[in-house]
Amino acid sequence: MPNTSSAKKALRQSTAKRQVNLRVIHAYKDAIRTFMQKPVAENLNIVFSKVDKAVKRHVIHKNKAARIKSRLSQHPLETNT
Repeated sequence: MPNTSSAKKALRQSTAKRQVNLRVIHAYKDAIRTFMQKPVAENLNIVFSKVDKAVKRHVIHKNKAARIKSRLSQHPLETNT
């Protein structure tokens, strides 16, 4: 338990940031799951958008985002035939 007022504030801030970061992480992971269930170009674009937003908010590293996008773009897409 924090003793000083600055430590208490830091705890409040880190708790709030954790909640926001978890929402962003779950958003891009859910998008990846959706893409893996139905691999179409539209879902791939959604995943790219969610991953890029996670990088913009400093939730994941840009190299991790590049790796995720590279691996998913190699995944075969379903065709409408």
